[in-house]
Amino acid sequence: MTVRRAAILGTGSSLPAGVLTNAQLEKLGDTNDAWIGERTGGGERRVAAPGEPSSLFATEAAKRALEAAGISAKDIDLVIVATTTPDSILPATANLVIKNLGAERAAGFDVLAACSGFVYAAVIAEQFIATGAAKNALVIGVELLTKFTDYTDRTTCILFGDGAGAAILGAREDGSGILASA
Repeated sequence: MTVRRAAILGTGSSLPAGVLTNAQLEKLGDTNDAWIGERTGGGERRVAAPGEPSSLFATEAAKRALEAAGISAKDIDLVIVATTTPDSILPATANLVIKNLGAERAAGFDVLAACSGFVYAAVIAEQFIATGAAKNALVIGVELLTKFTDYTDRTTCILFGDGAGAAILGAREDGSGILASA
């Protein structure tokens, strides 16, 4: 009996041009580079400009994932976007990505699950593929959390940045792919 699994075929990412450094955060609140470094290990985070929506970065990450996978947007059956910062409540950010890519055969929806959103979206896509409901799925995690960050709260403002990551999951019947999820 052949088992159908989902395998990661390609990945891509997209970051805004804007940068917020630890030195800049020092000027915004009660924090310093050493304190931030001890907690995050990072020296900067990316920040989207006003008017740059989540779908912009999601689409760019998706294009890079498609290129890495060597497939066309027309080959995508399903798009799932994990985000707590959608462009709007309706339509779903996934539907905007579908339109931007020209993935006219794809179904799409958003998943709102915060930090674990991409993992949930990937598991859902894997299940669509394993059951035969989809052959190729695009999973995207995108957040523009700096738009909602309280820069006077040093316990959280050091954590959040903006950007997107995408993965193409495709059907495999050769035993390779995702073996389990928990």
